[in-house]
Amino acid sequence: MNARYTPRRRTLLQASSAFALPGGLLAAREASAQDVWPSRAITYVVPFTPGGSTDVIGRVVSQKLGEALGQPVVVDNRPGAAGAVGAAYVAKARPDGYTLFGGTISTHAINASLYKSLPYDPVKDFEPISLVAFLPNVLMVSPGLGVNSVAELVALLKKDASRRTFASSGAGTSTHLAGELLADLIGVRLTHVPYKGTPPAMLDVSSGQVTFMFDQFTAALPLVQSGKLKLLAVTTGQRAAIAPQLPTLAEGGVPGFEMASWQAIYAPKNTPRPIVDRLCVEITKALKLPDVHDKLTNQLGMEVVAGSPADLAALMQKEIPRWGELVRKSGASA
Repeated sequence: MNARYTPRRRTLLQASSAFALPGGLLAAREASAQDVWPSRAITYVVPFTPGGSTDVIGRVVSQKLGEALGQPVVVDNRPGAAGAVGAAYVAKARPDGYTLFGGTISTHAINASLYKSLPYDPVKDFEPISLVAFLPNVLMVSPGLGVNSVAELVALLKKDASRRTFASSGAGTSTHLAGELLADLIGVRLTHVPYKGTPPAMLDVSSGQVTFMFDQFTAALPLVQSGKLKLLAVTTGQRAAIAPQLPTLAEGGVPGFEMASWQAIYAPKNTPRPIVDRLCVEITKALKLPDVHDKLTNQLGMEVVAGSPADLAALMQKEIPRWGELVRKSGASA
């Protein structure tokens, strides 16, 4: 008869002895088990399709982070609405260090004013971890357009603005706002033609269906080498190391034009500070590795600039109002 109750008695005895542990030892043991991070796979959300700069950074950094942390870091592509779909997903994720986000100038600066109803707040819903890189865009046209410099393109746009268009890889992207910035600085209104990605946009520019566009140098290179696109300038304040022969827009005759797309890494708001700091340290180490630096700099044309969470927060404080003003002036919308 007593044997029937042995398992239950054993359980009660174990529970009693556990609660009797001196000095809250049981609670300490439980807290210690929960504090071991990471103890499972980490998800790195990329808010764009595979193959783009944000995706490349995510895969390179994820591999190195996984090696450093002893747990796999898995890339999860969640594209849509200039990164807003993926950003909204991460904003609602548990702040436990197991979800990271590959943010950009679009998701954490431009979208704040471009969308009337954004499903996340780029400041209130995220913990900045580290800036990763700046990316210069290039101004490109079809050789058949008959212009050979920024000054010649500007003259053409001013002469016939109502018929001129510019392409981008999507509404709300840095390539979209670069076109709006050019139009604003030269005092014309141009028609924006958004595409679902860079390749179809470049094809229409190369064929002359669209007047010009801005995008990354490496993305344009195959069409440039085949003679189907012509590069006129870079968008940054200084000439880009990957294409030093190209003048800046300011050098080409558009003073005040300076724009660099940027890439960064975030976590959901209220992710514990020790985890954020550890991630920042490991990401910085990864970006300094020769193979990583070579891929991002020499192969993709990025300027690697790892920084602290405070550095990234300061950049956002400057960028959000800057692009908000341009969105309002230009009337750009998603």
